[in-house]
Amino acid sequence: MVKRKTALKIRQAHRYLGLFIGVQFIMWTVSGLYFSWTDIDEIHGDQFRKTGTVQADFSNLGSPSEFNASTKIHSMELKDIAGEPYYWINQSTLQHAKTGIIKKDLSEAEAVAVANQNMIDGLDVSGIERITSTGNHHEYRSGPLPAYVISYKTPENLRAYVSVADGTFRTLRHRDWRWFDFLWMTHTMDYEGRDDFNNLILRAFSLLGLITVLSGFLLWYTSSPTLRKLTKKKKKVSN
Repeated sequence: MVKRKTALKIRQAHRYLGLFIGVQFIMWTVSGLYFSWTDIDEIHGDQFRKTGTVQADFSNLGSPSEFNASTKIHSMELKDIAGEPYYWINQSTLQHAKTGIIKKDLSEAEAVAVANQNMIDGLDVSGIERITSTGNHHEYRSGPLPAYVISYKTPENLRAYVSVADGTFRTLRHRDWRWFDFLWMTHTMDYEGRDDFNNLILRAFSLLGLITVLSGFLLWYTSSPTLRKLTKKKKKVSN
C-alpha cells in the first residue's frame, strides 16, 4: 500500500491541478453545452436572410472582349449591383456590362441596396461604415477589405458586410453569433485568432486535464478503504 506521506502528496497535486485547470474545464463544458443546444443555421443568421431570391434578368449587354480588347480574361462573373449589371473580371475589375465604364468603388447607397437584396424586408438601417482593416478578433476578420458595414436597428445588433471591390454580400453578424464566436475561442483556447486547434495552450491544458483525471484515479486507489482491507488480508495470509 502507498505510504501516507505519498498519498498526501498525490492529494495535494490533484487539488492544485484541479484548481488550476478548473476554470478552463468549466468553459469547455459551458461552450460545449451552448454548441449542442443551439441551431447552427440560426447562428449563421439564416433567419435574417431572404430565401428564394430571384436573379435579375439583363439584356443588351456589351461584350467583355470588346470592352477589354487588350486584356486577357481568365475569369468573369456577371453581378447585379443595385439593379445595374456589372462584369467582375479577373477577380480585380468591376465594369459596367452595358457601358464598359470601370467602377472604382461601391457607394454607400449601392452597398445598402446589395444588403437589402439579401436581407429580409422590414429592417431599418441605423448606420453604415467603411472599414479598411480588421484585427484577429474582429467579427469580419476573414473577409475581403475594404468593406461596408451596414448596421440595423434590431435587438440582436445585426450587421451586414458588403465588399467594396466587387459589390458582393459577404456575411452578416448578430448577437448570438458573437456569443458563439466568444465561446468558440474559449473552447479552442486560441486567443490569437480563435480558429487554431493545434495551439500550444490547448495541448498543454489537454495534457494537464488527462494528468488530473489520472491523479484522481490514483488518489482513489491510495485512499480506498476496501483496497486497504484487501491489502491487510493479503498480508495476514502471507504471514
